[in-house]
Amino acid sequence: MNPQRFVIVGGGAAGFFAAITCAEERPGAEIFIFEKSSQFLSKVKISGGGRCNVTHACFDARELTTRFPRGERALIAPFKQFQASDTVAWFENRGVKLKTESDGRMFPTTDSSQTIIDCLLNAAHKSGVKLKTNCSVESVVKVTDGRFELTLVRNFPPSPPSAEERVGRGEGEESEKIVCDKLLLATGGCRTMALGQLAVSLGHTLEAPVPSLFTFHIETPWLRELAGVSLENVEAQIPGTKLRERGALLITHWGLSGPAILRLSAWGARELHEKNYRFMLQINWLPHLNEEKLLAEFQSRRQSQGAKLIVNSPVAPLPARLWEQLVIASGVANDTRWSAFPQPAQRKLIRQLLRAEFSVTGKSLNKDEFVTCGGIRLNEVNFKTMESKICPGLFFAGEVLDIDGVTGGFNFQAAWTTGWIAGNAMAR
Repeated sequence: MNPQRFVIVGGGAAGFFAAITCAEERPGAEIFIFEKSSQFLSKVKISGGGRCNVTHACFDARELTTRFPRGERALIAPFKQFQASDTVAWFENRGVKLKTESDGRMFPTTDSSQTIIDCLLNAAHKSGVKLKTNCSVESVVKVTDGRFELTLVRNFPPSPPSAEERVGRGEGEESEKIVCDKLLLATGGCRTMALGQLAVSLGHTLEAPVPSLFTFHIETPWLRELAGVSLENVEAQIPGTKLRERGALLITHWGLSGPAILRLSAWGARELHEKNYRFMLQINWLPHLNEEKLLAEFQSRRQSQGAKLIVNSPVAPLPARLWEQLVIASGVANDTRWSAFPQPAQRKLIRQLLRAEFSVTGKSLNKDEFVTCGGIRLNEVNFKTMESKICPGLFFAGEVLDIDGVTGGFNFQAAWTTGWIAGNAMAR
């Protein structure tokens, strides 16, 4: 009797976790990972600036779900099965220790994503998973016996393929067919509707994909002159919406980035898409202060530092370069001293400090953690098993689902969790 054959489409974090889990739980099964590109785990490689933000030190399943703009309710049960602490244990059991940084992000102690890649590749090889790159699934149909027939397109490198690479491919053929008992789609974010067509062809519905986790283009000249300046705690909000986030911020050559901006973009992914990424942004550079406290600070400086130039005396913890530009933007002359700081000018400076407004004219994807909002409709999937409610034997894991988290390792955690659950369910 031939062994059961399981196919995982997509060689990313979710696909590998599912394949390894399934292989370990079902020894003897024939398990393939088909990856359309020439490299497995490409997103793992670049995550966290090449360090791989594996997960986040949030060890309460319910709290963990609150970091997901899409998928919060659906992930409650999965995170109770496999959450961040389980991820830490999984890697440590395979010789990879993780460390926690001050903001909760967790990385391998080596500070190298290659450590995670090597761990996953070794676990896959050890458990007998068959790994195939340059192999895309062109179509899939469910045949009469309940199995799946996949049409594969192989993109061979210039050198002739080895016998092992052929997987039954005939000489001179452009494509081949393979039949499997169970199928897992872990193809990553559906950046276009076309990328979700395998699931659609099997009866599923795709929520239209739009970008999430992106930075803001702002053309204000003085802001761009401050590229490289960062702040640990600001409040960013979009007037006229409920979108408001606190956290670190980075001024870039094209506008604004950093965790506060990325979280704002994630929660507002669809709303900002509808605005064509053109909207007003308001920044509170000093969220720990209010207008009354700032007026008191100005009065104190007027009395104790009256001879000093305002432009050279920043209110802590603002960087000196940013303070200088905010003073100038509020209309205060460079030679104005604290002793000669009139009330109207004080009000204008306070507005720049607490309610600075910028016109956002576009976006750029965050290269470390490019994520899409959208994917397979969640009510069509059983999250206890990650199996389709529409097509038995079909499973999903990772960002192919309409699930996305904020920056900080949450999207990888969703990939590990859904991959682990799917792999276990496929093995049963």
